Order: sequence, then structure tokens, then C-alpha cells
Amino acid sequence: MLSEPIITIDVHGMNVEKALDAIHKKVDSAGSAVYEVRVIHGFHGGTRIRSAIREEFGYGLEPKIKRIQPGDNEGITRLILKELF
Repeated sequence: MLSEPIITIDVHGMNVEKALDAIHKKVDSAGSAVYEVRVIHGFHGGTRIRSAIREEFGYGLEPKIKRIQPGDNEGITRLILKELF
């Protein structure tokens, strides 16, 4: 079975600790075909999670994540696992 190239995780309603734990599990379980983990955290209540993602996964703290990008809107954060080009 082929893996999807983008994994999406919705962490609405989770506290920061549970959200980070769920994100870590998705990143750790991502197969070689996955190039992005898209985290939907929301905007109004999700800004703490968005900040925690940047602190937890930014600046080379998680070796599988190459970079962090904002999503199509402020309620989404993209964790890039590998470059497509």
C-alpha cells in the first residue's frame, strides 16, 4: 500500500502537550514517501499550539523536519520533511 505524500493531523480541541505528542507520533510514523505533515490547529484557540510547534520542531530540533512553513491560512502549519526539488 502506498503512503500519501501529505499527512494531515487536526489538533483542534487538544491542549498543547497532547497536540505536540500527536504531532510527534505522526512525524515519527511518516514513511519515506511522505514529504509534509500538515497540522490544523486553528487560529483563535490554536495560536498557542502554533507557537509550541515552532519552539518544539524549529531550528533543527527534530531531525526529520527540514523546515516549518505557514499553511494556506493562519490556522495551519506545514512541517516539511523533505524537499520536492
